[in-house]
Amino acid sequence: MNQFVGTGVALITPFKQDLSIDFDALEKLVEYNIENGVEYLVISGTTGESVTISKAEKKTLVDFIAKINKGRLPLVLGIGGNNTQAVIEELNQTDLSSIDAILSVSPYYSKPTQEGIYQHFKAIAQASPKPIILYNVPGRTASNMVPETTLRLAKDFDNIIAVKEAGNNVQQYLQLLRNKPEDFHIISGDDDLALGVALAGGSGVISVIGQGLPKEFSEMIRLGIAGKPKQAYELHFKLMPITQMIFAENNPAGIKAVLSGLGLAKPYVRLPLVEATEALQRRINNELNALGKR
Repeated sequence: MNQFVGTGVALITPFKQDLSIDFDALEKLVEYNIENGVEYLVISGTTGESVTISKAEKKTLVDFIAKINKGRLPLVLGIGGNNTQAVIEELNQTDLSSIDAILSVSPYYSKPTQEGIYQHFKAIAQASPKPIILYNVPGRTASNMVPETTLRLAKDFDNIIAVKEAGNNVQQYLQLLRNKPEDFHIISGDDDLALGVALAGGSGVISVIGQGLPKEFSEMIRLGIAGKPKQAYELHFKLMPITQMIFAENNPAGIKAVLSGLGLAKPYVRLPLVEATEALQRRINNELNALGKR
């Protein structure tokens, strides 16, 4: 599954002012990322505002992106939740013919035990016709999937091929990297830690900022995977300020402000999220100017 080595981008869902999906902007965004070197695209993740996207809209998004992509990059689709049976039903009811892997978040809100998390993903692995990328994001789920659980799943199920680890915990990354099966991918879900993970033997990143600055960010990750820290850190330091800015208020309002500043999409988000403040938008635009992007 080397198609998931490098930079995947967690695509936003661009909206018009009336909060309907802006397909023109979405086409521009997909082309922009393909042309600038990312390795794969992730649809309907957290950054895509999946919780406020209807089932009908989700199907339309998948069909549209697949049509624009034309098989050029692998596609990953977010299908997860805290109702195991509902996740399985969605897997069974979704046309996955254009999808290369599923990104499935660890159960949120319910705060299951580690055994509960294991049994949840066991059921999904047994039902899924596509490879699965686990997604651990304790800052959102209020429950950390510990390395022992992740590695147990990796060893027990051949179709669980990777974890998107977003615990912002360096020690947890290192435990996963030290003990993982050889063919299991550790993918960073933390933009600020992604280079360090790549240099330590990780497979790359599923990034938020990467879709705004795909050329620079994906090159940084490729340099990290190739074990070239000096060149990689030059790009890392260059991108540090804007990477921090996009998470200053909420995600994806920050990255939508970046894409608005680049002329790729409008900054609109659906409630309960709100747009980036004018102060943050100014800071982001100033940084884009400093980067030579405006």
